[in-house]
Amino acid sequence: MLVKILFIIAIAGHLLCWWCDRLITFTPNGVFSPKDLGDNAKLSRVFDGMPLSRPQLSMLVGVLALAMEFVGDLGLCLWIRDSSMLCAWIMLVAALLFVTFGTAHHVFCGVLEWFYIRMGRTDESRKAVLELFKKTSLTMIVCYVGLVVFAGTLFVAVVTGITPLPRICCLINMVIFFLALSLCRVHNGGNLAGAAMFLGLLLVI
Repeated sequence: MLVKILFIIAIAGHLLCWWCDRLITFTPNGVFSPKDLGDNAKLSRVFDGMPLSRPQLSMLVGVLALAMEFVGDLGLCLWIRDSSMLCAWIMLVAALLFVTFGTAHHVFCGVLEWFYIRMGRTDESRKAVLELFKKTSLTMIVCYVGLVVFAGTLFVAVVTGITPLPRICCLINMVIFFLALSLCRVHNGGNLAGAAMFLGLLLVI
């Protein structure tokens, strides 16, 4: 019962983080794309009229959302511990990497957007935030490495029959859901994939 409660918290956390991501990517003038960082005229146009309160709110609420996601990760580690202590430890370490570096990455993204808007959306401010993004990109890399290791360990454990779940349940995995959403061109699909995974596991465990 405890594990299922933790899964529900994780679902809420992923949906909350999805909303936070949309706060900083869906602007009054369209959807921000990393490709826009190379063209200040386009970048400035996208963020014209963007209130500073949106990146601020995204940063603050996003920290809470990631903590809620970590609670679900812990629940999954507790559940798989009965089948494999090794898998549980690997997933725990991966989850810790994800939540620590992921929180930093999420905050950095909000900070970069806030300063770009606050500094008048000039080309100089674009160059400054782009430089900071590159110098802090390690947080993003480690965050996603942790996520892939976490989801990959779960996939291997289920598909090899280590867990009591039917092997077909290996498809209930955030990486697989994310790839499917990406093919459908769904924006900010990562957290939707995470919510879908925990919902699926909630129903089959």
